[in-house]
This record gives sequence, C-alpha cells and structure tokens, in this order.
Amino acid sequence: MLKYTLRRVLGMIPMLFLVSVVVFFLAKAMPGDSLSGEIDPTNTNPEYIAEMREKLGYNDPVYVQYYRWVTDFMSGDFGKSTRYKMPVADLIGEKLPNTIFLALTSLLITYVLAFAMGMYSGRKPYTLGDNLIAGFNYAGIAIPSFVAGVFAVYFFAFKLNWFPFAGSVDIEIDKGTIEYWMSRIHHVMLPAFVLGMFSTASYTQFLRNDLIENSRKDFVRTALAKGTPMGKIYNVHILRNSIIPLVTFLGFDIAALVGGAIITEKIFTYPGIGLLFLDSVNNRDYPTVMAITMMLSAMVLIGNLIADILYGIVDPRIRLG
Repeated sequence: MLKYTLRRVLGMIPMLFLVSVVVFFLAKAMPGDSLSGEIDPTNTNPEYIAEMREKLGYNDPVYVQYYRWVTDFMSGDFGKSTRYKMPVADLIGEKLPNTIFLALTSLLITYVLAFAMGMYSGRKPYTLGDNLIAGFNYAGIAIPSFVAGVFAVYFFAFKLNWFPFAGSVDIEIDKGTIEYWMSRIHHVMLPAFVLGMFSTASYTQFLRNDLIENSRKDFVRTALAKGTPMGKIYNVHILRNSIIPLVTFLGFDIAALVGGAIITEKIFTYPGIGLLFLDSVNNRDYPTVMAITMMLSAMVLIGNLIADILYGIVDPRIRLG
C-alpha cells in the first residue's frame, strides 16, 4: 500500500504540471486583462494603464510570464489580487473555511440521509415507503442544482422564512459564542442540502440496489439455513459488502463538493471560494482565478488518491503493491 501511495503521489506531479499549463494559457486567452476594467477616458490616464501593464509583466513573452507565475506559485506566492488589492493566499484563506464548512455539512447530510433511506429501501423493496424514496431520488437526480437552489431560496427563505437567504452568519452575533455557531449552522443547512441533493439521491439508489442484490446471494441463504437472524445478516454481512463502494466515494466527494459549491454559493450569496471564483472571473482577477483553479485541480487528484486508498482499506481482498 505504501509503494502504491508513493507511486500515485509521484504520478500527480506531471498531472499538476499539465493542469498549470492549461490553466495559465486559458486565463491568458480570455479577452482583456485585470486592468481593462480600469480604463475610463474621463478619469483614467492611458499612460498609467500602460505603465502598470509593464510593471506587472503583462507585456513580457507568454513563456516568461508562465515561468514567473509557476515558480512563484511553487514557492507559495500566489500573487496579488487585482480586485481586492491583497495577497491571493490571504484572500483564499479568508473564504476557504466557509466552503469547507459547507462541503463537510453537505457531506454529512448526504451520507446520513443516503444511509438511512438506502437501508430502508433495500430491506423493504417495492413498498410504499420505497416508492416514495425512489420518487425523491429521481427528482434529486433530474433537477439541476441551480434550479433547486432558486426554488429553495424562494420557498424556505422568502415564503416560509425558515432559513436565511444569504450570508454565512448573523453579523450581530459575537464570534466564538454558542449563538455564533448556531447561526453558522442555520445559514449553512439550506445550501448544504441543495449541494448534496444529487449525491444523496444517487447514493440512496445505489445502496438500495446493492442491498437487494447482495440479499439474494448464496452466503445469505447459507446464513439463513444456519439460523442466523435476518437483522444480523443485514447488519453484519449484507451491509458490509454494500457499503464498500459508498466509502470509496468519499475521496471523490471531497473535491466534487468544493467544486460544486461554485454555483450553490452564488445562488445563496454564501461567502466562500465559489463566490470568490465567479467574482474574480467577472472582474478579470487572473491571479485569484488561476490560484483557485489550481487548488480545485489538486483537490480532485488528492480526492482520487484518497478514494483508492480507502478502497484498499475497507476491502481486505484488495492488495495494492
């Protein structure tokens, strides 16, 4: 397992290099630059803009700009945000905790609901409860997250007033108090549920079908013939085999939820990495856009590595050299 992990980590290096090339040149292919929005003939001196472009190195050859960016990036210098006038690392450090909190909350909701509904449907298939859960699953898979987010804001925030429609915490509450954390949970619940709805529906249906399939296998009939209670068969034998794929999805979920939060954070005006990314794209804040994109790409690779390692841990039959 150690050799396999080291081999995968080393294999991530050329992948990150290729991603950096694509990210950089796509950013350069976008129209204009971070100074384009500052050009106003009524109050901006064109000579100042030209001087700033020269100072920032925008006039250098592309390969020189890439080498300078990637070497600075590897040393931990992500550049300075042209929109917020502060280091990109500090800017991401301010927004990242909110996105991580949103992703972890969504992950918790996803696995709790998927486990509960999947177990019920798998043990009682083709019943009324199973059909109702299946209806929820099909709706969760069919409805896009941005559509679900808009309707969730309209009904649960504006009509029912159960949840706030924007922000991550009540600004009037002192930081660090119990009320502060309760407010954060209250603000994150609705976007977290919308963010995890698709995964919840998919995993519920997956677990249900796997439980039904495993319940028909020979080892279940053998256990029944020996007088083993059905509850123990489900909890010890069937569930153990059915839950293995769900555990391995955890690595993929970590990266997918952070990336998927981009649209959700925009709908709910949740101040995280996703909202920062979209604002940076709109304002041509290239240092921030490239840093966030590289971070998300690295998380995808790390998520794949975690998924492979978890698969080897939860299933002893897997032997990775």
